Amino acid sequence: MEERWPALDLASTIRHDGAGGVADDLATVAGLADWLATAHGLPTGAVRADERLRLRITGLRAAVRALFARAVSPGPPSPADAQRLLPHDEALARLNAAAALEPVTPQLHWPAGGAPAAGALPSAATPQDRLVAALARAAITFLTGPERERLRACTAPRCVRYFVKSHGRQEWCKPSCADRARAARHYRRRVSSPG
Repeated sequence: MEERWPALDLASTIRHDGAGGVADDLATVAGLADWLATAHGLPTGAVRADERLRLRITGLRAAVRALFARAVSPGPPSPADAQRLLPHDEALARLNAAAALEPVTPQLHWPAGGAPAAGALPSAATPQDRLVAALARAAITFLTGPERERLRACTAPRCVRYFVKSHGRQEWCKPSCADRARAARHYRRRVSSPG
C-alpha cells in the first residue's frame, strides 16, 4: 500500500490541470469539502467546510509549499511556486502558529496487566483548529523526518507537484509525467537536429 503523508497531500492540491495550466483543488469551499472527504489521517469528522477554513488551509498550504521548496533546494521549486514563495521566516511562523492551535497534553495510560500507551487529554479546540493544527504538525513531522531527504519537485513539463522519491532513478511524480517528459525530450531532439 502507498504511504500517505497529509502534508504532501495538502501540497498536492495545487496540480497540473491536464490542459496546460494549474488547478487548485481548494479554490472553492466545495473543493475543500471534497478534499476533506478523502483526507487520510486527519481529524475531519466534525469539520464543516466554510470560507474561513478554506482560507486558513490555503494559507497553511502556502507555508508548506514554501518549506518544501526549501527542502528540495538546491533543486528548483515547483514551477507553481517559483515566483510567489513566502519568505522562509513567514512560512515557519505560519506553520508553527497553526501547529500551536491545539494544545496537546500527553498522558500515559497503563492498564493492569497491559502495556503502557500514550494518549492525550481531550482538547477544547474547535474541530477546525484541530484540523489545521493536525495538518501543520503533519508538515513538521514530514519536514523533520527521513522523507524530507527524498522530497523532489517534479520536473515534467507543466507539472507542479512535489513527490517523495521511492527509488534511485525516479525523476517524476507519476508515470504520466514521465511520459510527458520523454515526449518533450524527443520533440526537442527532432526540432534541433538537422533534417
